[in-house]
Amino acid sequence: MDPPGVHRTGGRPSGDVREALASVLDALRCAAYVTDEQGCIVGANVRAQQLLARPAAQLLGRDAHDLLHRGRHGERMPRTQCSMREAIHAGRTAQKAEEWFERGDGSLLRVAWTVAPCDLGDRFASLVLLHSDGAAERPERPGARLSELERLALLAETTSRLTSTLDVEEALRRLVRLVAPRLADWVVIDLITEHDEVRRVTVAHMDDGALTYREDLQGPMPPVPEESPMPLSRALRGVASALAGPETYHGPPDSGIAVEQRRLFEETGMHSAAIAPIRGLREVLGALTLGRSAQPEPFTAADITLLEDITRRAGLALDNARLYQRQRTVAETMQRHLLPQLPHGLGLEMTARYLPAPDASDVGGDWYDAFTLTDGAMALAIGDVVGHDLDAASGMAQLRNMLRAYAWSQQRPPSEIVQQLDQASVRIAEVSMATLVFARATVTDDGRCELSWTNAGHPPPLLITHDGVARYLTEGHGLLLGVVPDQARADATTVLPPGSTLLLYTDGLIESPGKSIDDGLRRLNRHAASLAHRPLESFTDQLLARARPPDNDDDVALLAVRIPPAASLADAKLLRPYGAR
Repeated sequence: MDPPGVHRTGGRPSGDVREALASVLDALRCAAYVTDEQGCIVGANVRAQQLLARPAAQLLGRDAHDLLHRGRHGERMPRTQCSMREAIHAGRTAQKAEEWFERGDGSLLRVAWTVAPCDLGDRFASLVLLHSDGAAERPERPGARLSELERLALLAETTSRLTSTLDVEEALRRLVRLVAPRLADWVVIDLITEHDEVRRVTVAHMDDGALTYREDLQGPMPPVPEESPMPLSRALRGVASALAGPETYHGPPDSGIAVEQRRLFEETGMHSAAIAPIRGLREVLGALTLGRSAQPEPFTAADITLLEDITRRAGLALDNARLYQRQRTVAETMQRHLLPQLPHGLGLEMTARYLPAPDASDVGGDWYDAFTLTDGAMALAIGDVVGHDLDAASGMAQLRNMLRAYAWSQQRPPSEIVQQLDQASVRIAEVSMATLVFARATVTDDGRCELSWTNAGHPPPLLITHDGVARYLTEGHGLLLGVVPDQARADATTVLPPGSTLLLYTDGLIESPGKSIDDGLRRLNRHAASLAHRPLESFTDQLLARARPPDNDDDVALLAVRIPPAASLADAKLLRPYGAR
């Protein structure tokens, strides 16, 4: 929104406006320039040109932030962190006591600034006033001159940033951002895989203030030689840290790794590097190489001490992340293998989906099941074991197998089967609490599909007719498993119309942080109704894409059942499995 009384027209100021602007700027007793609504400089007085060591030709039309604003060490300041740019775009007054601008000769100038909106007559603009003692200095190269306090702050930040994620790739990205450009222009990370192979996973470079990755220098590496005295080989064996330069690899290479290192120095232009092992609790995980090409100061022995402190913290974080991801992979693999192949029975069309939690979130105990019973009925189940770990996935497997055994061996109502399962889960299974919907679908003598079910604390099934009328089956609701195992449970029964779709799902499809369950249920109902006419596979995929909350951090299991036409149900009733009565 424009400030009151200001009208934006775009374009450059008119001649009369430019003359008036120049007159006002020259009358000021401090360095000043004016920017348009996009932050581009449209006028600068002589004092500003002298202070910034930039003639008007280098200032006019340029984005002031990109041209001038820098960090303490000369690095480019991200636009999102620029309070001046924010004030210019918002059309408000702001000021700051200490920031750094880059002069035309490359030196840094410490300035205090004030920005205020102004009216050029036909457009919105901002006036920037600069105050400085005029003392400029070359950008301070951070690695060689970190004070003891700065080193401690860096190590503390390394610990907090790396230990706050259990994702290996995210931990590596954070490690790179911690040391570049504060310590180095180049960051190279080599990791040893579980098969004792070396892979160069990161070659990152600070290029004009932006972090870029050289994928052409990344990839598999040759084996680590056992006796090589070269710095990277020794680091990958966990022997020692070392300094290196291009001259280190000028001689005949003693291994394939030495060849790759020579290529690395040639391609990057590094004149100095420091290399240290990344150690976990039980083994060497890899090596971290910091390199300098633009920064003129070479690494020294004092830098090795700091680098080893960083790699020690990185090793512990990576070790934890690897162990976590290994457990997560085992749990997710076990969970997927335990989820069943869907049967064919009663002419019902069925499809299911299981989506693990995104990113590095915990694996859960979500599951679904469908199987034909001895009397020809179709058993349907959806459940969620409380917890997010390997125990939850293991508990899911126990519940599923016990439910199958009870339902197959006893032709009893769903409520009685689940009550028996509840008692067993408390007494003989390693499950604390779980939610569950268990149902039986049968075909009646008059050719209708009938569903009877009981609900143990689970989100209610959703029934959607072919015409797009959706309703939740809220009857038959009771406490979740593991609370009062001896309490009797209720059954509910309804007819499933031909062409309708029955949806069983877990709470990951409807829960969203900061929003109520009712919001999620309404969203699911609305999307399911709009997709009622779709084929079942398309219905399921589109429903997941539309209804699943974007900030979902939980697993999702979903079982969708499409009821066939009445004639197909009647035919299916004649096809009873062996043993059916």
